[in-house]
Amino acid sequence: MTSSPTAPAGTIDLAALAVGDVLARTTHTLDRDTLVRYAGASGDFNPIHYNDAVAEGAGLPGVIAHGMLTMGTAITGLLEAVGDPTLVTAYSTRFTGMVPVPPTGEVTLEVVATVGAIDAAAGTARVDLTAEVDGAKVLGRARATLALPRTAQGADGQDRA
Repeated sequence: MTSSPTAPAGTIDLAALAVGDVLARTTHTLDRDTLVRYAGASGDFNPIHYNDAVAEGAGLPGVIAHGMLTMGTAITGLLEAVGDPTLVTAYSTRFTGMVPVPPTGEVTLEVVATVGAIDAAAGTARVDLTAEVDGAKVLGRARATLALPRTAQGADGQDRA
């Protein structure tokens, strides 16, 4: 699997975020080798992820990528952009489309992470991710929550910024 980020790691000023800001735009290539490595790491050896005959027999277009592989791959651009993965406090999605992976060659997953909402009182930002293959969405309602930096405070709890 290869990844192509658009911004250097950790270059986002989280204190200056605005709704609509694009935090990351990445492309990731997946091939059958990627699926084999993921199956080994995850223990998910369902044959729809490596055997065309089984996948087609199950009504699929052919071998498809693991949903959790797709979900995990989709968040990597945002993690690299913020520079500190612990700032992502929640991440969820719905699997809305399949990622068919050809027997030879690769498929490209395109992901854009955009600020969807900011909750100043909670100190968080919601980041909406769109993940597409060949122009078709494969993840729906993909959202991550980022912890935003708090104003510096003194020992008495008063803002010092």
